[in-house]
Amino acid sequence: MLWFHPVLMALATLLAVYAAYLGVERFLSRHLGLRTQFLWKRHTVFGSAAIALWLIGFFGGLLMARLAWGVNFVTGDHYETALSMMPIMAAGGLSGIYMDRRKAPRTVLPLLHGACNLLLLALALYQISTGWDVIREFVL
Repeated sequence: MLWFHPVLMALATLLAVYAAYLGVERFLSRHLGLRTQFLWKRHTVFGSAAIALWLIGFFGGLLMARLAWGVNFVTGDHYETALSMMPIMAAGGLSGIYMDRRKAPRTVLPLLHGACNLLLLALALYQISTGWDVIREFVL
């Protein structure tokens, strides 16, 4: 049962990597003038799915810790990083929803959106390391 959380988070992170790749394609065309195709709908679907799964994983991780160990917030860097990801998920997700629903030429908001989500992806990749530490210490 405890393995559900890391598997779900790995899936979310893979989806986020693909969404980031699609976003970089957009950045290259809009800001560097390179000819690329931006798959807007695919970027939106994969990015939304990644953030939704990270949110589910956050609360699922809390639930798993409570059920398995009877306590939360004992995983050190892992839970601290997860907590720090929450406002970034809100900023990245809400800015993406806004831009998807109100399509218009923009410069600053897409850059902020991309920066938030790239930071979020970097933190998720760091979570692989901290999560592995949690598995070694508490599960294996």
